[in-house]
Amino acid sequence: MSQRLHLVFGGELTDPSGNTFRDVDDIDIIGMFPDYASAYNAWKSASQRTVDDAHMRYFIAHIHPLREDETEATAEKPG
Repeated sequence: MSQRLHLVFGGELTDPSGNTFRDVDDIDIIGMFPDYASAYNAWKSASQRTVDDAHMRYFIAHIHPLREDETEATAEKPG
């Protein structure tokens, strides 16, 4: 069984209703987490720290589908 990794990251958006970062070099990487529950807790903590800034937004990215695609692609390669 593969790990179900989740990445928590965020930063200042150009528009609070969108998801485009103002400065990609200034993205705040909170970290990689082994399950959704711990990623959610980290996301919530980061979000609460910046609750007064409407342009700051944090996200949880599900990394495990990328790893599963990579594993499937490797398994399908002819030997």
